[in-house]
Amino acid sequence: MSDAGAIADSTRARPALTRLAHAVILADGWRRRAIAFAAGACGALAMAPVDAAPAMAVSLTLAVWLIDGSAAGGGLASPAALRRAAAAGWWWGFGYFLAGLWWLGAAFLVEADKFAWALPLGVLGLPAGLALFPALGFALSRLVWSTGGWRVLALAAGLGASEWLRGNIFTGFPWNALGMAFGGNLVLAQASAWIGLWGLTLAVVAICAAPATLADPVRRRLARSPVGYALIAFAALIAFGGLRLAGAGEEVVKGVKLRVMQPNLPQDAKFRPENKDAILTRYLDLSDRATSPQSTGVADATHLIWPESAFPFILSRDAGALARIGAALKGGTTLITGAARLDEQAAAYFNAIQVVSPGGAIVESYDKAHLVPFGEYLPFKGMWRALGITQFVHIPGGFTAGARRRPLTVPGLPAVAPLVCYEAIFSGEVTPEGRDEARRPGLMLNVTNDGWFGATSGPYQHLAQARLRAVEEGLPLVRAANTGVSAVIDPYGRIRASLPLGVADVLDAPLPAAISPPPFARWGHWAALLLGALCLAGALVGRLQR
Repeated sequence: MSDAGAIADSTRARPALTRLAHAVILADGWRRRAIAFAAGACGALAMAPVDAAPAMAVSLTLAVWLIDGSAAGGGLASPAALRRAAAAGWWWGFGYFLAGLWWLGAAFLVEADKFAWALPLGVLGLPAGLALFPALGFALSRLVWSTGGWRVLALAAGLGASEWLRGNIFTGFPWNALGMAFGGNLVLAQASAWIGLWGLTLAVVAICAAPATLADPVRRRLARSPVGYALIAFAALIAFGGLRLAGAGEEVVKGVKLRVMQPNLPQDAKFRPENKDAILTRYLDLSDRATSPQSTGVADATHLIWPESAFPFILSRDAGALARIGAALKGGTTLITGAARLDEQAAAYFNAIQVVSPGGAIVESYDKAHLVPFGEYLPFKGMWRALGITQFVHIPGGFTAGARRRPLTVPGLPAVAPLVCYEAIFSGEVTPEGRDEARRPGLMLNVTNDGWFGATSGPYQHLAQARLRAVEEGLPLVRAANTGVSAVIDPYGRIRASLPLGVADVLDAPLPAAISPPPFARWGHWAALLLGALCLAGALVGRLQR
């Protein structure tokens, strides 16, 4: 059959899809920008709490057609084609990040008198800056683009590289990495035990972009088409995840009874030093609440856990507060709590996790090492302060980063990998001793304060990303969040116990036992690098065959 005949036959068989593809490919000007923006915004529906993974297939299918339309009469990788691809990528990324991160605006309204004026910088400025990464990804894809099915792998290689860069350079911001389109699903997330977040990102792009080839003029049998291969890969992920979960045990650490307190304290004017007595009373009363005949209060727990930023004062300098806490820790219970720590000699403040003994003494601390830019400190602070911009936390000069990630020693618990808030989203960076199996921790402890973001998508997205760390590392995750969602999660990502968003309560749960380290915990990102190399090789094969 001639090429013209194949095109005509394809058009008759799939007229609607072909017409749609041609409309996107031929779109120009504001129409092209609007399609790219809408496609990116659609992709954000694949993130928590919606978790509509098919939305990512729509988004990336349109992305393929947008890059197809970048040639504009030039070569596959001409400067004009690269510029048009990058422009489409920027609008795609702007839509994706605006739709996925709109909730950041809630933080600017907590103290509206100070920060409301800067709301456009956070809600529009951050997505605009982050969109540079998909712009780069689209341009990199265009460099190795072809006219056949191999171009799906070109997109996976290009966006996979740009997503990795987004997660690592300039301290990194991997929030809502594309791999979370599968990472939010418990069955599909199991693959991260082998390939991690970045391998999952490559899989998401390659699988979800494949439907774009259904509009190609060349007819292929489904079994030997990009869509057929994508369906096989997707079925393999489901089968692997299902089998892994079917064989998962429910072992717990003997002798450990956890109690996680979720105070649901608004991040507003009530959280002030002058209210410290009322706040501490709220914590202690809530912590001693009876939840069952077996859990009548603090005395029935071995470990009590409070969230990040628990106190509007420096706990180590308040002997009265420590005495009250010590008196409340009945029966030998140990408290693990978020708290600001002051190093008076260095005149530096740290966002810490502190361990308080039954006698009311602070016996161990961990200082957060990976701080949130603008939230906890100001990069290039001289420039920003000249513009009247300060960090959100009420700490003179902002927080100082801890010297290094290190384990936390807690009496009665296995070695703890401490994670303060934002630190839980960094794939491969949550175990302090790296890949040293002999010094592997027995659990991850994430204390966080998502109260800045209210009842929005933000806390659900944070939980989903933290949960994926449990699957990657084969470690249980205990999560204490001020306003929610607090949870105890096992090494397979199964939520054993949780408290919903916006509720003041306590949850009691045993500590799930760690499992043998999965391949990702042993080898890190090597499997993702191999997958990325295979995607690039496939894209180059397609480029040479054109």
